[in-house]
Amino acid sequence: MALCVKKFPGVLMLVFARLFVVLGIMLAGMNAASAQDFGLAEIRGGFSAHSVDEEGPNGELLNFSRWEDISVDFLFKTPDADLFRWIGSPKPNLGATVNFAGRESMMHLGLTWQVPVFDTPVFIEGTFGGALHNGALTTANAPARELGCSLLFYESAGIGVNVSDNATVMLAWEHASSANICAPNRGLTNIGVKVGYKF
Repeated sequence: MALCVKKFPGVLMLVFARLFVVLGIMLAGMNAASAQDFGLAEIRGGFSAHSVDEEGPNGELLNFSRWEDISVDFLFKTPDADLFRWIGSPKPNLGATVNFAGRESMMHLGLTWQVPVFDTPVFIEGTFGGALHNGALTTANAPARELGCSLLFYESAGIGVNVSDNATVMLAWEHASSANICAPNRGLTNIGVKVGYKF
């Protein structure tokens, strides 16, 4: 999947990603009938700590000192197709994570599986797909990442709670890397909180 060798234009990527966040805010204000016309199942927004997979400023195992990302996700209804039922009825997921401190932003597309935890409002979730970013491919200065390719594998996982019939809150982890298809492959890992509205 990590086939690109040229860096995606950083300014263009950041403009797309920020427009995506604005679109999410606008769509969050629409009524359920209009959202369902688009096939939307849920819209999520949140904040995350950027590139946490390094030692923190005081020697912590993870670095939660950079709360500088805003994210938005559009989850769509599971297509009515045998293939989707065969693979566990995932929802298509289109999203973006925008960094407001000049570091890496990305847009992702993937499939999201959600499983309830017994007969409780708690659920666990996982996403797999691809991401396009505006970070450095090589020769980055820390804390920037050397990501190797412009197109990366994207994975996320989370644990959430259905607060009501329409609202969700979740702790979310996301990771993008080339799986060593491209070198260097520093990868990018963010952890944060997301709030969702289901239509």
